[in-house]
Amino acid sequence: MKRFTLACLLLLPAFGQPAARSISLADLRDRIQGGWAGQMFGVSYGAPTEFRYRNAMIPVDKLPEWRPEKVDNALNQDDLYVDMTFAKVLDDKGLNATTDDFGAMFREAKYRLWHANLAARRALRRGVPATLSGTPKFNVHANDIDFQIEADFIGLMTPGLPQEANSIAWRAGRVMNYGDGIYGGMFVGCMYAAAFFETDPHRVVEEGLKCIPARSPYGMLISDLIGWHKQFPNDWEKAWGEIEKKWNRREPCPAGAMSPFNIDAKINGAYIALGLLYGDGDMKKTIEISTRAGQDSDCNPSSAAGVLGTMLGWNKIPGVWKSGIPAIADRKFSYTDFTFKTIVDSTVNRAIAVVRKAGGRVENDRLIVPAQAGKAAKLEVWDDYGSPVEGVAVSDARWKFGGNWATDEKSGLRMTDEKNATAEIAFEGTGFIVVGPYLPDGGFAEAWVDGKRVNNVDVYSDEDARKGDESVFHQFMLKPGQHTVKLVVLGVRHTNSTGAKVGINRLVVFK
Repeated sequence: MKRFTLACLLLLPAFGQPAARSISLADLRDRIQGGWAGQMFGVSYGAPTEFRYRNAMIPVDKLPEWRPEKVDNALNQDDLYVDMTFAKVLDDKGLNATTDDFGAMFREAKYRLWHANLAARRALRRGVPATLSGTPKFNVHANDIDFQIEADFIGLMTPGLPQEANSIAWRAGRVMNYGDGIYGGMFVGCMYAAAFFETDPHRVVEEGLKCIPARSPYGMLISDLIGWHKQFPNDWEKAWGEIEKKWNRREPCPAGAMSPFNIDAKINGAYIALGLLYGDGDMKKTIEISTRAGQDSDCNPSSAAGVLGTMLGWNKIPGVWKSGIPAIADRKFSYTDFTFKTIVDSTVNRAIAVVRKAGGRVENDRLIVPAQAGKAAKLEVWDDYGSPVEGVAVSDARWKFGGNWATDEKSGLRMTDEKNATAEIAFEGTGFIVVGPYLPDGGFAEAWVDGKRVNNVDVYSDEDARKGDESVFHQFMLKPGQHTVKLVVLGVRHTNSTGAKVGINRLVVFK
């Protein structure tokens, strides 16, 4: 009786402080298993619809038909394998792994990447420190969704510990994102952390919101959504419409600026929360709402299902969703040494280690988790760099081309590898992105702003594939007024490139 009383007293809070909580080791594993499973069938379900609906809700009759065996698609999804390679850094380097540790892994990664991830890896391979490779100076995708879809592993190893989740997110997310791009990972990670001890999805969303600055655009959007849910508690489509009206704009990504495509972290994060708020704990309803919201409609149901899977635990997830996983549970995810079984094992081990680091302990068959409230990260905002206000295609007379530039009739792209060929344009604004493709046969150009040579840039893709709508050259925080940007093609290839081409399709102007 004394031992029982003492254990209970150890869980009692100091005056005014929240109580420590406990979870059985079996339940911990069950919830971690449910969280990884949710990501797998969530992303597999939404994969056929990814970015096919932009600024549009997916009609019910266009939703994919689900069969449990479709979950094997998850083994080749970057949502999961990039997630896992970041987790491996913590296994190799310890829980205090630095941004440089995460960056070193990422720099050498062999998998194909897109958007903020691709820009970060290119920057790292060109000598940019990992602490800067996600910033707008080097990465125009800084607000994109990349870290948000890779942060699930953080929440799954920080049960009930949102501050620990934020600490890891700040170090890992810095590699490829900045501001809202990092806050997306924090929001998702802290929802997972809360999901171990919460039974109400609405509370989970509120706990996630506590981890990000209220004055960030991301924080303001999620706060708006919570308010719209209270205003329209039974009409998620109405809430979706309010998101579109107020927040589906100002996308700075060069692929999305001035277009319906939106890979911004915050709007896609809102679609995750939309599924959780209106799904009311039902897996099918949650996944379908997050999918039907559109845009990145495989990543969003993946995170929503992962959070809900953590809340439910593997044993309570309906068989129609999880029954395809046992057949592939011993197969490795692409580019990793992890199988479903071993990623669950390693996550359980990391979770216990994080709890101990935070002052908790294992007692008999239970994990005692110290009380920890959500605390917002410091504020950093890319919106201060301005918003895209105009796209100027290379067919516009304001562009002046010198030398021989070939024109692709289908895309309008202008391309050359001729030494000393030039492309020049004047504009009024405070920043710009010269948009063009990254190329397997890409080369170098000199970059000039207002008659001053800034640096050399290259458009080698670092992959054997062409990547369109990327930043050939960009600058922000210019003085308001007239500016001129000029590229001078050098006719020199990157060390690993098969050619020296430079291509341009438009200028995005920021104010």
